[in-house]
Amino acid sequence: MSPRANDAQRTADAVARHSYGKLVAFLAAQTRDVAAAEDALSEAFAAALATWPQSGCPSNPEAWLMTVARRRLIDGARHRRSGETVAAQLQILAGEPEAVAAPEIPDHRLALMFACTHPAIEEGIRAPLMLQVVLGLDAKSIASAFLTSPAAMSKRLVRAKEKIRQAGISFNIPEREELPSRLDAVLDAIYAAFAEGWSDPGGTDVARRDLTEEVIYLARLMTELLPQSPEVLGLLALMLHADARRSARRDASCEYVPFTEQDIARWDASMIAEAETLLRRACAMGSIGRYQLEGALQSAHVDRRRTGRANWAEVVQLYDALIALADSPVMVVNRALAIAELHGAIAALQSMQALTADTRLAEYQPYWAARAELLAKTGAYDEARDAYGMAIGLERDPAVRNFLLQRQSALPN
Repeated sequence: MSPRANDAQRTADAVARHSYGKLVAFLAAQTRDVAAAEDALSEAFAAALATWPQSGCPSNPEAWLMTVARRRLIDGARHRRSGETVAAQLQILAGEPEAVAAPEIPDHRLALMFACTHPAIEEGIRAPLMLQVVLGLDAKSIASAFLTSPAAMSKRLVRAKEKIRQAGISFNIPEREELPSRLDAVLDAIYAAFAEGWSDPGGTDVARRDLTEEVIYLARLMTELLPQSPEVLGLLALMLHADARRSARRDASCEYVPFTEQDIARWDASMIAEAETLLRRACAMGSIGRYQLEGALQSAHVDRRRTGRANWAEVVQLYDALIALADSPVMVVNRALAIAELHGAIAALQSMQALTADTRLAEYQPYWAARAELLAKTGAYDEARDAYGMAIGLERDPAVRNFLLQRQSALPN
């Protein structure tokens, strides 16, 4: 590949990582057709990779892509529509791009995320729609976050976009007083995106690392936008607590280190202190929610840094509260691992018994890894070996896969 082609690829990749959501936001706000906006932007990127190696990268690649994408939309409107409808559509596209972010929402991506909470959009698809349209995640990653198959998630997203197009659902940004009532799906999307970035323990995947930093930035903006929302504060605290342990998740040889074996001296003290301050602010507001409880869970884990020992009893109590609030199989799996520390592996496996019939967990790697670990502790080595095999097959990260292979190979015959 020539130097110009390399430069074109790097520039296109950088714009895709940092500006994809903003560009789709401009286009979708004008056309009210998310699928068409995405298609046009995809064609613009393809045109860039064909053109920039010959002509050189433009000084403003975002503006170049926006111009080409809008031309694609104009061409598409001319071919698909006729009469007054196409005339109105072309007039909109011919004008200057509308500003997507309202004055109250100082970021285009965050503004479009709130726009995706329009009451006419099915509640359960709002967060996945944000993840794909605004943050650029693929259907496979989104499906994993919501414990469903990639094919099913793809179909749901396609149907949602088609409904938006057919119903002419406006991508208007809600007024400030409407934001609290539309908050839940936005928080769910931010957390799901963070979890996707968190799935790269060593921070070696640039796209995932950028995603983690991006959603922490968006969560910080949310605390400025809605400073009296305890759940917003709780979500940022949760993410900061988790990210504070990032460097401890790999050793000097870049091998994966499980949480219970991490060097607590490598946890980021300033990030932990900020998270604890946020949780205290949230707690003072007197309204408990999911993200505050999850943040409190992370805080309970941090006790190990202060006292030198893990606080498993409090961890189990917090999981009990979370499961009572929102019964999730993921919470049951995590609770089982904490129960194992308190009462042993047999009690932990018994607590997970109801999950064996839950088809959502068939491709959920942490379930199989947890089950394998617990079975191994009870001496059920053949079952543990099979469970490790499932976890290894589902794991994307080479270091984690190697860790699981070592655990599997260490099982007695």
